[in-house]
Amino acid sequence: MQHTFIALVEDKPGVLSRIASLFRRRGFNIESLTVGHTEQPGISRMTIVVSTDEVEAERVMAYMYKLVNVIQVEDLTNMTPMVRNLAMIKVNGNDTKRTEIIQLVEIFRARVVDVAQESLIIEITGTDDKIDSFVNVLRPYGIIEMVRTGIVAMARGAMALSNAYVQENVAV
Repeated sequence: MQHTFIALVEDKPGVLSRIASLFRRRGFNIESLTVGHTEQPGISRMTIVVSTDEVEAERVMAYMYKLVNVIQVEDLTNMTPMVRNLAMIKVNGNDTKRTEIIQLVEIFRARVVDVAQESLIIEITGTDDKIDSFVNVLRPYGIIEMVRTGIVAMARGAMALSNAYVQENVAV
């Protein structure tokens, strides 16, 4: 089963390496890893997707909490989170193919972000399944290059992980 972990970490050098090493030492293959700044200065948010069972998922969370720069860890797997991925796809697109490709872009609610003489760069966000389907539809046109961000996820509802951290750590 895939587990999606969210970790709030201090934005310091070496944190990513320590977390990746933790997964490596435990024999887990990280299927997706994204890191970015949060709304709180000095705090980054990591989204980590791994295939594991419930018991190992709980162990991984406990191991992550032992790392010095980890502030908070949450397993979103059973929370039906909002999950998105971003892809940019460069596809062959001469004048004869361009109209067909643009129609596909509209159907998948993607967007063209760059047009050149012989190619288009298309940006699409959504679930892995949506992006995989779009890639499969574009293959006959000739995909030149593709990049995907990896999964980002957020729990539904009003409370945010970083808000919980800030509320616990604000001096009164």
